Amino acid sequence: MSHVSFDTLPDDARLWCFGASRCPDAAQTAHLLDSMQSFIDSWTAHRRDLHAGFAWTLQRFLLVAVDESRAGASGCSLDALMEQLRTLGAELDLDLIDSMPVWYRDASGSLRMCSRAEFGALGRGGEVTERTRVFDLTLTRLGDVRAGSLEVEAGESWHGSLLTGD
Repeated sequence: MSHVSFDTLPDDARLWCFGASRCPDAAQTAHLLDSMQSFIDSWTAHRRDLHAGFAWTLQRFLLVAVDESRAGASGCSLDALMEQLRTLGAELDLDLIDSMPVWYRDASGSLRMCSRAEFGALGRGGEVTERTRVFDLTLTRLGDVRAGSLEVEAGESWHGSLLTGD
C-alpha cells in the first residue's frame, strides 16, 4: 500500500494541485474521497509503490503529493493520475483537470472561479485588485502549501500579471 497521511509527507514532496469546476455535494465528495483513497492505495511507478497522499480542501481543491525520496512519479504514473481524475470527473460531472481558470475570493470572501480573461476584466473594473485573495495551483512542493502559498494576494503571485495585462 502506498497511501500515507498527507500530513506526514515531507515539505519537499512533489505536489499537484487541482481545482474543481464546482463544489460537489456531500455524496459526491464522499465518492471523490473514496475513489482517490483507492487510487492512491494502488498508485505505482515502474511497479514501485508511491509514498503518496492527498487532501481535499475548501470543497474545491484536490492536492496530491508524492515523497520522491522513496520513488518518484513517472510519466506513466502521472498519466494514470490524470486518467483517474478524468474518470472521476465524468462520474461526478465535475472538471478537475482544467488548469486555465483563476480561483479567487470575492469581496464577501466567497470562493469564485473565472477565466483568466474575465479575471483581468474584473481587475480593470476594480472588482478585483492586487489585494484580492487568489489560489495558486501552480505550486509544486508541499512545503509551499504549508507555508501558506496556496492562497495569497494576487499581487504576490502570477495572477498579478492578469491585472496589469503583462
